[in-house]
Amino acid sequence: MRRRTVIASLTTAVAGALAGCATQPTAEPPLPGEMPPPSAAASPSPSPSAAPTPTATNGASPYSSTKRSTLAPQTPVPVAVPPGTAPATAFAVGTRTIEHWRTPDRRLPLTVWYPATRDGDGAPVAEGRFPLVVFSHGLTSQPQAYSVLILPWVRAGFVVAGAAYPYTSYGVEDYRPIDIVNQPADVSFLISEMIKLDTAAGDPLAGKLAVDRIAAAGHSGGGITTVGLFSGQRDTRLKAGVVLAGTDLLSAPFSGDPAPMLFVHGKKDRTVAYAAGRTVYRAVPWSRAMLSITNGGHLNNGGDFDAVALTTTDFLRWSLYGDTAARARLAKDAATGGVATFDDEL
Repeated sequence: MRRRTVIASLTTAVAGALAGCATQPTAEPPLPGEMPPPSAAASPSPSPSAAPTPTATNGASPYSSTKRSTLAPQTPVPVAVPPGTAPATAFAVGTRTIEHWRTPDRRLPLTVWYPATRDGDGAPVAEGRFPLVVFSHGLTSQPQAYSVLILPWVRAGFVVAGAAYPYTSYGVEDYRPIDIVNQPADVSFLISEMIKLDTAAGDPLAGKLAVDRIAAAGHSGGGITTVGLFSGQRDTRLKAGVVLAGTDLLSAPFSGDPAPMLFVHGKKDRTVAYAAGRTVYRAVPWSRAMLSITNGGHLNNGGDFDAVALTTTDFLRWSLYGDTAARARLAKDAATGGVATFDDEL
């Protein structure tokens, strides 16, 4: 009963951020270089009655998030990242899938990409301890659609885990965009499950995870999910965040221990307006940076994507490994192709 009351009260607040997505359950295009997601996807287990479909409020148009955030600008206080060195080796990429259920109605099929000795499903894990990045997909998408971005992170020395969310992923029959408010808790659950693998006897990732160095990242609805993990549903285990074309979740202020954050947003984004992302970026009270793609839309490709891939990879190398050389490269990364501007308040 309490859950229904909470969902009902959140509907109006979230609707502006999801305008244009809530009533159009068509798959977001895959990132450049990726094949479209498969035409069929596993249906979730039987679940309770769907939450109300949100309607656009606060003047939100069907094609643009014009949500008026109440988050106030903050003066960032720098985070002292302990210096270190990221791996110099470009790793091969192994993959595995793990079936998780947070509750009987929240199936979370998880794809894990990890540094390996060779490419392929089930490949041996490379030597070392690797930081973890938990990635959240956008509405009506799936983790595999972002592998063109995820793979450079893994090759640089990160384990990346991404689940298909039960009511917002591609192909689900019971599509509920309002369920985005429950996704930060899904991420926290998955972090706990991944940490368990580090001490699980016989698991390939046992002894391979740097469980004290964890980041969250996400695109669009997944970016909103990620912001939620640093604000109203703060997971204190997170040491860094990457928000791609996202905005805030319920206008909750950032909270908890400081953690560096990188925002990436296209200035011509018609799904989540650039201003909606910029407002949230300016509300971060600790180390922050924003890569603004001058002619970028909701998904970036071509020369735009090169700048995104390089900048996000080096941001993670600095924030999770403490690699000062990666930190020094960020401005150059952002300038790749001359397609973006970079606000550096790290």
